[in-house]
Amino acid sequence: MRKHYADTRHGQIHYVEEGSGPAVLLLHQTPRSWDEYRDVIPLLSDRFRVIAPDTLGFGSSDVPAQPWSIELFADGVEDLMDTLGLDPCAVVGHHTGGVIGMEVAARRPLQVSALVLSGVPYVDAPRRERVAQSPPIDEVPISDDGSHYRLLFERRAPFYPADRPDLRQRLVIDAVRLGDRVEEGHEAVNAYRMEDRIGQVQASTLVVCGELDSFSLPDVRRHLERLAKAEPATLPGVGVASVDHDPVTFAEVVGEFLARTT
Repeated sequence: MRKHYADTRHGQIHYVEEGSGPAVLLLHQTPRSWDEYRDVIPLLSDRFRVIAPDTLGFGSSDVPAQPWSIELFADGVEDLMDTLGLDPCAVVGHHTGGVIGMEVAARRPLQVSALVLSGVPYVDAPRRERVAQSPPIDEVPISDDGSHYRLLFERRAPFYPADRPDLRQRLVIDAVRLGDRVEEGHEAVNAYRMEDRIGQVQASTLVVCGELDSFSLPDVRRHLERLAKAEPATLPGVGVASVDHDPVTFAEVVGEFLARTT
């Protein structure tokens, strides 16, 4: 994997790249970075040109000063696609990354050859209201003794397998880099008017979700009903952390779909 930077209208985007063939963009969830896909990339790069960026504000990419939104994140992805000449390009997004991917596919129906929505919630008015009343996911008050790091580690326990503390450690490393903006990616998802945009997606779409992902699995049906060309897939034995928990199965399912549609 080679590391690079590309200029965008909102600052530099950091990305890694490996392989050759049809181009595939991998977009990570909040508060992660390209590292979420580090075990998936080698499994796809024998057939595809795989590019995994850090979303603007995350990882090693520049941090826009203005409030974050799915539209701003999508601006960065569009600029990266233009800089690298990714036309056509498949887009794979996990949770927040999937919402960004949907917006990019809605904007550029002729350029996005295929779309994978992994563990993506269906965001509409009732969900926005419900989530707005929920406590923060990753925002924890800073403590003098550093115990807030433990609090973040513990708060993420329901989303990760108990026997894989290493996966939570990788998330905490990414989350700490975001400082006091760690919750803003979640807020951007909840503010997005998905119900107004999903009908603009024309690409063949795989709606994939871990069978233990209670956050997004109930919404698979709603995506299938609203997307023009969509098919489902369920990943056994995994939840929210499906990408890094079982990269082999994730890469197999996604790679087979992309091989048929790109």
